[in-house]
Amino acid sequence: MGVAAPAQAAPAAEAQHAGPQEREFRAERGRRSRRPNILFILGDDLGWADLSSYGSPHIKTPNLDRLARQGVRFTDAYSGSATCSPTRFSLYTGRYPGRAKGGLAEPIADTSVGLEPTHPTLASLLRGSGYATALIGKWHCGFLPDYSPTRSGWDEFFGNFSGALEYYSKLSGDGRYDLYEGDAEYKDLRYYTRILTERAGEYVSRDHGGKPWLLNLNFTTPHWPWIADGDTEASAEVTRRIKAGDRRALWHEDGGSIEKYQQMVEDLDRSIGEVLQALKRSGQEEDTLVFFSSDNGGERFSHNWPLTGNKSSLQEGGIRVPNIVRWPARLDGGQVSHVPVFTPDWTATLLELAGARAHPAYPLDGVSLAGYLLRGEKVAERNLFWRVRGERALRRGEWKYYRGKTGRDQLFNLAGDIREQADKAALEPARLAELRAAWENTNAGLLPYPG
Repeated sequence: MGVAAPAQAAPAAEAQHAGPQEREFRAERGRRSRRPNILFILGDDLGWADLSSYGSPHIKTPNLDRLARQGVRFTDAYSGSATCSPTRFSLYTGRYPGRAKGGLAEPIADTSVGLEPTHPTLASLLRGSGYATALIGKWHCGFLPDYSPTRSGWDEFFGNFSGALEYYSKLSGDGRYDLYEGDAEYKDLRYYTRILTERAGEYVSRDHGGKPWLLNLNFTTPHWPWIADGDTEASAEVTRRIKAGDRRALWHEDGGSIEKYQQMVEDLDRSIGEVLQALKRSGQEEDTLVFFSSDNGGERFSHNWPLTGNKSSLQEGGIRVPNIVRWPARLDGGQVSHVPVFTPDWTATLLELAGARAHPAYPLDGVSLAGYLLRGEKVAERNLFWRVRGERALRRGEWKYYRGKTGRDQLFNLAGDIREQADKAALEPARLAELRAAWENTNAGLLPYPG
């Protein structure tokens, strides 16, 4: 079933296919528009089936469902990696995380590595093409004093540097305060999602002097700790434990529930709805490309069915994520696409739409989808590659090669086995060898893991 009212949401297995309110994607050729503003929204640890438009039976996400009805919903979309910071590397650089030292951390947890300021980024390349640029929310690509969004192409930054923080106190796992405007601490002890929503609404409403703009809006919701808006007692307890030196307090291993997770995702949906309303009031909706994704698959309380695995795994549940794109000036709504895509593709796509080019010394690993979206060009079959410590995966067409921590090579046909249960390795040895060789060939060009 496709995008529907929340009460009509279908099982996630059916969210693969177009329903009554969706048709298979078809580009509308011949339209013209100016270069779009770009609002790129990331949820944090949100699973592929956590939206009602992707099949969640209990989480209601009317604003994101509406966004999908107004644009294109991708069923076979993937993150660049299985955890937070490597995927952000792949988005900001358009390259495999393993091409940069900072991308080898899964995820970044200390001050020793980050996104080098000398590396071209989506923001620096768009800024060079005349865009205003801002990042609001979670950075997680390195810490001060060496790494920061404002050192990597974003004109403005408001948010947190670490991978997680307590939603009210803004303390990171090591007890540091972690809310910044630019490179300076910013004191605000309100619920973090409210603050980010407010800031983003202000940014999309602003006059940017005639420039098109890029806003990376990176929510921490629904990442742990499991604290919803108004949960001040839970916040105080997690904060107390952080201050007492408990380095795992933010993991909140004794907290959370399916109901709490539902509250957090539905709050994320409301918050995105507020930002989209601000965009509409500004008069810029028609010429703004809005993109929504998660940085990786779901976590403990995520609704991942029918996928196997979750965050940190290269099984489908760890890397398949919701992708929604809306651009009223150029794309018709109510459409669904089953083309396999992953995070670096969107970097390449946005650069082309903005009239920018990748730096020749840093070639992209993603493929621009602009020809597919705007001119109806076919997306050629290619390899989607992933690597994390202890796991490897490659998808080509319907086939996926996977080796998990058992060290056993497996082969799945995702068209009929999205759950990755029917291992075809023994039945298709030549195909398995071909895909394994393709993975090895790509891996040979990446940096080795330290140690």
